[in-house]
Amino acid sequence: MAIKQVGVLGCGLMGSGIAQVAAQAGFRTTVVEANDELLQRGLGNLRKTLEGLVAKGKLEASGKDDTLGRLSGTTRLEDLKDCDLVVEAITENQQLKNETFARLDRVCPPPAILASNTSSCNVTAMAAATRRSGQVLGLHFFNPVPLMKLVEVVRTILTDDTAVKAATEWIRAIGKVPVQTKDSTAFIVNRLLVPYLLDAVRLYESGLGSLEDIDQAMKLGCGYPMGPFTLLDLVGLDTTMYVAEVMFEEFREPRYAPPPLLKRMVMAGHLGRKSGRGFYTYAGEGR
Repeated sequence: MAIKQVGVLGCGLMGSGIAQVAAQAGFRTTVVEANDELLQRGLGNLRKTLEGLVAKGKLEASGKDDTLGRLSGTTRLEDLKDCDLVVEAITENQQLKNETFARLDRVCPPPAILASNTSSCNVTAMAAATRRSGQVLGLHFFNPVPLMKLVEVVRTILTDDTAVKAATEWIRAIGKVPVQTKDSTAFIVNRLLVPYLLDAVRLYESGLGSLEDIDQAMKLGCGYPMGPFTLLDLVGLDTTMYVAEVMFEEFREPRYAPPPLLKRMVMAGHLGRKSGRGFYTYAGEGR
């Protein structure tokens, strides 16, 4: 099937980014939020991002206007009734996602593909909540969506080849690079990344090195663009802990268990950049 019209459920950090790249690539895009306040905030942030690209000379003013012209926002799920593809980007809650997919199944046309941007939830359970399990898959984008090239295309044991092919072609059409993976907790990137981040916290807890030295060692020793603590603060300590807990619940392996320091920092509200303090302290754009 040819994907022409796209729906995005959720206009937060990830949802607004997905909507932006879809609209920039020429697809008519409808964004749904729970209420008008969240919708206007998300669309406002999206508009600011496009204006920033224009100011930096990375996008023509006409390109910004064209992108915004292809975008529409709503608080009604029913407004996705003409979409060929819907990407869900709401809270990482399995029950909520399952219920949402059941609702989408009732609203969207029979040929439509339903995708989840989940990083840790069970896509098979979402598919089983619908009557179109063969057309349900995961499309895991990375933050920030407009900059990060990778998308994990997550196939369940129920997903049809045609759905995987259509979704993969769409990912390429919006300028991203797809990698195929199976529906297993945390997929490829987080399965490898999260234990690395947790081990960095354990090394720091043990007194092996300072935050700065561990970050510098991994940047210069392994060629990583940023060290583990800088990355943890960027991703969010609460987000990392949540994914780790889901992985530990699934596999029961000690390497996936969140270290005590990480738990206590989350309890204290030290979540990283978004709270102004994580492993490092942030003021404005500086650290």
